Amino acid sequence: MSRFLNVLRSWLVMVSVIAMGNTVQSFRDHSFLSEKLYTGTPEFVNGLQARTFGIWTLLSSIIRCACAIDIQNRTLYHITLWTFVLALGHFLSEAFIYKTAPLTIGVMAPLIVASFSIIGMLIGFQCFPETQEEETARQKKRN
Repeated sequence: MSRFLNVLRSWLVMVSVIAMGNTVQSFRDHSFLSEKLYTGTPEFVNGLQARTFGIWTLLSSIIRCACAIDIQNRTLYHITLWTFVLALGHFLSEAFIYKTAPLTIGVMAPLIVASFSIIGMLIGFQCFPETQEEETARQKKRN
């Protein structure tokens, strides 16, 4: 396995652990979301919304940790990449379309993490060994 994929695995574990902490905070006290993320419209944040956010964050955390454990599983790798795309899309839309999450440090942090993770995972695609099918198809094109 390449050195880059090992670094990416460590990054995914770190992001996963941080997400676990955010999950706990979302269940413990929903004011966390209105004070750190959705500061544009804190009145929209309630316990139900916080728990939903917590479950979404927990699911993303589990997927990312599973990918770190089995980083050469292409299907899991793609799903993990999509967790970051969805997070980036969510926070960008909340910041620029719905105006519920102004660009504070609480919003910039997940935007930066998602962006760097997407870039890292796209670079990581180059480190995957060819599958048997890909190798066979490449050899057929040569002949």
